[in-house]
Amino acid sequence: MITIIAAIATDNALGKDNQLIWHLPNDLKRFKKVTSGHHVIMGRKTFESLGRPLPNRVNIIITRNSDYTADGCVVVHSLQEAVNAAKDDSNPFILGGAQIYKQAIEMADVLDLTFVHHSFEADAFFPTINMEIWKEDTREDFKSDEKNKFDYSFVKFVRR
Repeated sequence: MITIIAAIATDNALGKDNQLIWHLPNDLKRFKKVTSGHHVIMGRKTFESLGRPLPNRVNIIITRNSDYTADGCVVVHSLQEAVNAAKDDSNPFILGGAQIYKQAIEMADVLDLTFVHHSFEADAFFPTINMEIWKEDTREDFKSDEKNKFDYSFVKFVRR
């Protein structure tokens, strides 16, 4: 099973200038809990925006640069290579960015999404979710609070 995990705002916004454009501590805690112990697949720009490998996970980085290296990470050159590198994990997670999500949505089994109910200026976007292919499986809705500035929802979609 391959899971795409992402936080997206209104209009499918993911980020701007290779950074997240909101801060939701509850989403970050959930992300850590859900992905710990698994292989996480991401593009080079996403990895570099994180600044270091994510602990308790096998970090797989996709890049076209054949000379690229990153300490503590597996470096591959295509999404298929990344999936093959994660073959021993029953549920690897794809962390983005936008180009990787666009490719991965064709092969993923699950979309584990956080919808941030707010509009932001963005330059990276999640692909459109085709509801003929995906069906909503679970949803948890949350209101903003003192730590989480925006309303948000955790929504899981499964392939029909």
